[in-house]
Amino acid sequence: MTATPIRKAKQRPTISDVARLAGVSISTVSRVLNDTAPVSGDVDKRVRQAVELLSYTPHAAARNLAVRKTNTVGLLLPELSSGFFAPMLRGIESAIRESEYHLLVHASLRSGDSDPWRRHPIGEHNADGMLLFVKSTDDEEILRNYQRDFPMVLLFFKGPRGADIPCVSFDNVGGMYQIVEHLVTVHGRRRIVYLRGPVGNQDSEEREIAYRQALAQVGLPYDPALVARGDYSDEGGQAAIEQLMAAGVAFDAVFAGDDEAATGVLAALRHAGRRIPEDVSVVGFDDLTFAAHLNPPLTTARAPIERAGNLAGRMLLAILHGEEMPPSHPLPVELVIRRSCGCPEQ
Repeated sequence: MTATPIRKAKQRPTISDVARLAGVSISTVSRVLNDTAPVSGDVDKRVRQAVELLSYTPHAAARNLAVRKTNTVGLLLPELSSGFFAPMLRGIESAIRESEYHLLVHASLRSGDSDPWRRHPIGEHNADGMLLFVKSTDDEEILRNYQRDFPMVLLFFKGPRGADIPCVSFDNVGGMYQIVEHLVTVHGRRRIVYLRGPVGNQDSEEREIAYRQALAQVGLPYDPALVARGDYSDEGGQAAIEQLMAAGVAFDAVFAGDDEAATGVLAALRHAGRRIPEDVSVVGFDDLTFAAHLNPPLTTARAPIERAGNLAGRMLLAILHGEEMPPSHPLPVELVIRRSCGCPEQ
């Protein structure tokens, strides 16, 4: 692996640059950005377009950068409701707590917002570096930060092409091989459903490729009828299995995508009178806290979520201290055997 190069920061655009591009005075730019006095709609539009084109940091935050250091690192998340986030946050917080930095967390980004403060709530205007969770922002924003040499570490996805940004992920390939091999060799399952995660989720895409490869390795054909989308949610998992059963698709095992989708899978199978695990084996991924308390207890691939958060935090701190990081840190996963696959609980 090649180390990510440390590049010198480029000069930030100034309020004078914005004023020049918009064809207005500096005081007018200040009025627009700070909302201290009314301006015409045309002027407001020109100023905001100039801010966007130049990637200018609004004045109120720029004051915090007088010494070019905020002693803050940011964490950008798409939402906080999933049970996945609690252990990840514990890991990140434990890493940051040992440093001189504070942690700023933002969730539930609103797409299409024309206000640069709301669309880019964490960046160089209020943080010295940032952790980015998958689907928390778009490639355009990631590339903008990368080109401006803003330190970043990605959680569970790789950056856009041309941006060698360090990332932390799980060994999805190894996890899927363990799951498929166990279901086939131990339980004799031949028709294994694969439930995809959300569209564009790189973990899901890697697991699907590994699912197909693992089937080939154990001598089973790939059947696209056995692939559906569970969206890593209980509602999605339940809907996917209900649709497969309504379509008459025969199956004897389900890889649910993650533990939350597995709860919906279990509900759909029980409602249809299918016995678990006698008729259908069910396996999840992550080993969230509730997995051991489901009925039956869930066999799942244990992902080191807290460790991943801690590693990501430590990697970002190392980058902020001038160290180089390899581009990828995949962490191993472990198959945890419980009764939902058909084994007696270990």
